[in-house]
Amino acid sequence: MSTTSRRTFLRGIGGAALALPWMDSIAPAKATTSHASLRMAHFYVPIGVVRRGFFPGEADHVIPKGNLGNVMKSLGKQDPFYSVKPLDELTPTIKPLERFKDKINLITGMDRTFQQGTDVHAQCASCYLSSAKPYTIEGTAWPLDRTLDHLVADHVGTTTPFPTLEFSCNSHRDNKESIYFDNISWYGTGHLAPSIRDPRKMYHRLFSTQEIDRYRDITDLVLEDAKALQQELGYTDRQKFNEYFDSIRTIETQMDRLETMKSELAKVDFEEPPEAYLPRGEYIRLMGDLMVVALQTGLTNVATFMVGPERWDTPYMFEGLFETPRSHHQMSHNQTKMIDDLLKVDRFHMEQYAYLLEKMSAIDEPDGTTLLDNTLFTYGSGLGDGSTHQYNDLPIIVAGGGRRVQAGQHINMPEGTPLANLWLTQARMMGLDMDQFAESTGTIDQLLASGS
Repeated sequence: MSTTSRRTFLRGIGGAALALPWMDSIAPAKATTSHASLRMAHFYVPIGVVRRGFFPGEADHVIPKGNLGNVMKSLGKQDPFYSVKPLDELTPTIKPLERFKDKINLITGMDRTFQQGTDVHAQCASCYLSSAKPYTIEGTAWPLDRTLDHLVADHVGTTTPFPTLEFSCNSHRDNKESIYFDNISWYGTGHLAPSIRDPRKMYHRLFSTQEIDRYRDITDLVLEDAKALQQELGYTDRQKFNEYFDSIRTIETQMDRLETMKSELAKVDFEEPPEAYLPRGEYIRLMGDLMVVALQTGLTNVATFMVGPERWDTPYMFEGLFETPRSHHQMSHNQTKMIDDLLKVDRFHMEQYAYLLEKMSAIDEPDGTTLLDNTLFTYGSGLGDGSTHQYNDLPIIVAGGGRRVQAGQHINMPEGTPLANLWLTQARMMGLDMDQFAESTGTIDQLLASGS
């Protein structure tokens, strides 16, 4: 294996492995002018959003606009507000993305069709990336087929160590709900692609093959093997090399902090709280850091990231928001009294998404672009409104994509436009030659840059 391969693995004793970031001084000459590979990642938020905080023009709406849209569709009328315009002033929930206005698209008006007879929350999560036509999939009560991430990975994941990676920030161990409430990635109908919830387990999956006591300091093992390679690096790349491994050490430190917190709590004379009581934002960001490193190093080109499960009633401790743990699901069913708190949760989730955009935008690629430029990174939910459980007018933001995407827009599609149209568009952008995805009726051409 060439030491200059983009996905070179350095192996230390005990089977530890890390993939190196891009280094200009050891890159083949032809690679410096080639385009970086395009990745795809999905950031899924459960239980929808408070519409008046997320959607432009709905700040004063008592009845969610999406429900009014359903009435219009029943009358055979198209949404008169269909438009494409610059994404100027951001709503309160989206405000954390202010710095990235020129790298995102807000897409509204996207719908999914609910298949009667099963729970609304189960379908909105498990079928989010499938969007199969209702009543067309045999042997299941859900319109669930092979999801977009795996179809794309069939095309772009054949040379990466992991075709796809599935991340989940559900730290609960009370398996109250079925797998359909807690997963958005499926190999096919009835065949789950199980997500990893524990940051340390994900870290071990990515970077090691041994038990915990044999790779406490995995980076030291790898750096021992990397001495010869470092001699080939220029000053700038040596700095980049050290920064990369510092980031890995930072992740190790964060995980140690989480474990230490649990250990300290165990010394107190009361039952140790579940992991749900650990700082929520730190947990989400740590899992996000692992996803970014995996995309950066070429461990995978396709990832899904589920911020939380659908309908779990066990409370989380949202640090900095509330003094006591709160259940997102229970709050959503009491929106009239808890709207201010729900708006805080929505913005909290958006801040975690913004954090990952920041991380990706700071990572340079070999062609002078950034990781964010080369990642289709989509924020979305399977519900348009958490209180009314509507499947229409879903909250969708597409970030990144670089030269392939016409960014900085609010694309308000006609009511009734299938979400599958976006998935078909993204599949084609990722290089798939397909005419239709699930219940799609076309592509979102407004998302594409001219000439792409």
